[in-house]
Amino acid sequence: MNMTRLLGDGDPSPVVEFDPAATAPDRRRTDSPFLFVSDHAGRAVPRALGDLGVPPDDWERHIAWDVGVAAMGRMLAERLGSRLIEQAYSRLVIDCNRAPGHPTSIVRESDGTPVPGNHDLTVEHEGARVEEIFHPYHNRIAAELSARRGAGQPVVMVALHSFTPRMNGISRPWHAGVLHNRNPGFGLRVRDLLAAEEGLVIGSNEPYALTDISDYTIPTHAEGRGLAYLELEVRQDLIATEGGQREWAERLARILPQAWEGMGA
Repeated sequence: MNMTRLLGDGDPSPVVEFDPAATAPDRRRTDSPFLFVSDHAGRAVPRALGDLGVPPDDWERHIAWDVGVAAMGRMLAERLGSRLIEQAYSRLVIDCNRAPGHPTSIVRESDGTPVPGNHDLTVEHEGARVEEIFHPYHNRIAAELSARRGAGQPVVMVALHSFTPRMNGISRPWHAGVLHNRNPGFGLRVRDLLAAEEGLVIGSNEPYALTDISDYTIPTHAEGRGLAYLELEVRQDLIATEGGQREWAERLARILPQAWEGMGA
């Protein structure tokens, strides 16, 4: 089948990598087991799609990206000397934490906002988003995990997300949530350590539960390989500023190694 080409020469790559050792040649690479991924870090849109018919103010909202996660994730990766793999394109183009064909893979409406540019798509147009945006991102994650396993390196996969304080008119009281399903040991240790922090309300499978239907990245890459993992949701108003991003990066940089050591690493 001839696939409609989506990305042009002026469009960014869907895969963005941040590696502290690569950006600072004089810095020694650590033996960090952590691989950070962020499915909703970016909000780029292929030029061919314009703005998808979505008003400018809505591109600042959670419907377009995970607010604050990109900056927090880079601060965290820097502190732990770990690689971070990000998706550059908006979840309104295609959600890289949903299986292709899932009803919310390419949304027609999100939290009350219509997405006209996602209506009446042909099979070829949907397929172009999968082939040019979704697959390169997940192929890069898979390649990194395979390389680490091949080298005999321990791996802990950490998926970083943020969530809106209100959804469908309902307030969400948690400061952060740990999502878990199969092989939950590491995530549950992180949950308990976060819950022990003064003043924090930590959800367990909140604001939603981790399942094979609701998610794609962790079930496919971590649970499917039997890896230790964490899927973390931080409330977006807590990481909307540089100060909040730094606070959470410092907190997680302290807690994640502690949780890993507690696993007998």
